[in-house]
Amino acid sequence: MAHSRPTSHHFIRRLLIHFAASLALLAGSLGIGIWGYQHYEHMSWTNAFVNAAMLLGGMGPVDRPVTLAGKVFAGIFALYAGLLFMVCAALVLTPVLHRVLHRFHVEERS
Repeated sequence: MAHSRPTSHHFIRRLLIHFAASLALLAGSLGIGIWGYQHYEHMSWTNAFVNAAMLLGGMGPVDRPVTLAGKVFAGIFALYAGLLFMVCAALVLTPVLHRVLHRFHVEERS
């Protein structure tokens, strides 16, 4: 069965949905990071925000963890942030790759 090529409207819609999903993942992850730094390191919400945002942005924490629980949380959150970057990149690029495959007429096999 031949598939019709998706229109630009469908492509942009799919791209926006994937981008929104990526932003939702980032926002939820930021919330988890803020909570973790407040809970385990007893930071103010602004310092917790900066540390979580810097880890999610790939820059590393601003403040060094002091407590044992804070160090474990920061390490796990740093690993999670690295994986989240790859997931979000793949999520945003999926519609683009799908469009390219359609452009080259690569058909799905069932």
